[in-house]
Order: sequence, then C-alpha cells, then structure tokens
Amino acid sequence: GAIRTDAINFPLLLHVAGATLLVGALALVAASLLRAAGGREPGGTLVLARFGFRALLIGAIPSYLLMRISAEWVASEQKLDELEEDPAWVGIGYITADMGLLFLIVATVLAGLTARKLRAEPGALGTGGRVAAALCVLLIVAYAVAIWAMTSKPA
Repeated sequence: GAIRTDAINFPLLLHVAGATLLVGALALVAASLLRAAGGREPGGTLVLARFGFRALLIGAIPSYLLMRISAEWVASEQKLDELEEDPAWVGIGYITADMGLLFLIVATVLAGLTARKLRAEPGALGTGGRVAAALCVLLIVAYAVAIWAMTSKPA
C-alpha cells in the first residue's frame, strides 16, 4: 500500500469528493437532457432542460472547481512539481481535467441556450440540448478513465 503523510489526507478527501460530485452531477444532467430529448410534452421538456442547465451551473461547475483546486493542493503536498516528469496517472488527470473544463463550459452554454429557447417557444429539445447531453456522457467516460488512472496508477 501507499504511504502518505497526514497533510495529504484532507486535500485528497476534498479531491475525491469533488470528483465524485462532478461525475454524479454530470450523470444527472445527461439523464435529464436525454429524457427531455425523448419527451413528448413541451412543458416536461422545458422543465427537464432547465433542470439540466441548473444542475450544470450549480452542481457540476462548483464540483469541478473543488476537484481541480484540491488536486493542485494534493500535488503541492506530494511535491509532484519537483519531479522531472509527471507520472502517467497525473498526466491523464491533467488532460481529462483541462479538456473536461472546456467541454463543461460548452455543455453549460448549450444547455442554457436550449432552456432559454424552449421558454420562448415550447417544443422539442433541439440540437443544442442533445449536444450538451452527449458532451456530458463523453465527460463521464473520460472521467471514468481518469478514475481508473488515479486508482491503478499505471507506469
């Protein structure tokens, strides 16, 4: 087993909690937007689209910030910045987190625009909402790879 100092335990707890909340929020958003895409009632579609947007805005983005800030805290406590080359699992974490932020922002903007459009003219979810749902599913898959990398620590 890995031996680590006690100074790492709290930031690591925050990192894991943030990552768990982030994946949970993304699953919630993907489920609500996919259900809205298959919805037949315009009012139900609007409610689900607004719920998905709010879950991104209130749940996923703050969870991302908690995960990312505490990850940097853990890295500084473990003195990973002093290594000549990052371990593979750290590189995977950085790539998925940085690209994930871009996808998260795009999904949030698309979900917000979709909710606004549906409020003005009720109807089907539209392409923006479907793309936001697909981005959330893609992020869940990418974060599953990152979780695997963080737990197995490949060479």
